[in-house]
Amino acid sequence: MAQGAGAPRRTGRDDGEVREAILAATRCLLDQRRFDELSVADILAAAGVARGSFYFYFAGKHQVLAELTRRAVSRGHEAAEPWMASSDDPRETIRHGISEGAKLWRAEAPVLRAMVENWRSDPELGELWLGMMGSFTTATAERIAVDQAPVGEAAVGGDVSGGNSEVDTGDLAAALTWLGERLYYLAAIGVEPFADEDALVDVLTHIWMSVLHPGSFSRPE
Repeated sequence: MAQGAGAPRRTGRDDGEVREAILAATRCLLDQRRFDELSVADILAAAGVARGSFYFYFAGKHQVLAELTRRAVSRGHEAAEPWMASSDDPRETIRHGISEGAKLWRAEAPVLRAMVENWRSDPELGELWLGMMGSFTTATAERIAVDQAPVGEAAVGGDVSGGNSEVDTGDLAAALTWLGERLYYLAAIGVEPFADEDALVDVLTHIWMSVLHPGSFSRPE
């Protein structure tokens, strides 16, 4: 629980309802305003809870955003599971994961946009977001190694680009992960062409397939 445990928290609702009211109110406010424009007082008014009740559960508004982000990103891991678990049809599973990621960002745009715009200004948010991105990077690196080692394609850590330089698996996985984060964010704030979800999914699928499965593209005679 947040610092301030022991503060008054009885509001006529049970503990779970109070906490959920705070989270729901913040989520609703983020539909209307930027996170840096919100105050705890705004959240209290929207949630209908006392200040003491808020601080019983959260040390501040950044901790509320952190919890909203954890809930949203847990769905992202679920969306990536088909690709992580299977390599029978890499294009289909990669596209499915990217498409589900785009849908997640569309549904949770206010929360994820707030996180991307604020994680560097708050140490706790920064640690959370870097950890989450790191977990996606690790899972991606593991999947890359499984996909590329057995089938005669250039293994990551070898020549994956068709050139002469070697690319580290982790570095490549990190680049692909952060590329997705940036393009999903641009889509969330309405930047073309990525605001077109089909275009976004097509572009990211093409990039992932070009890098990880270059042999899947037909080559000129």
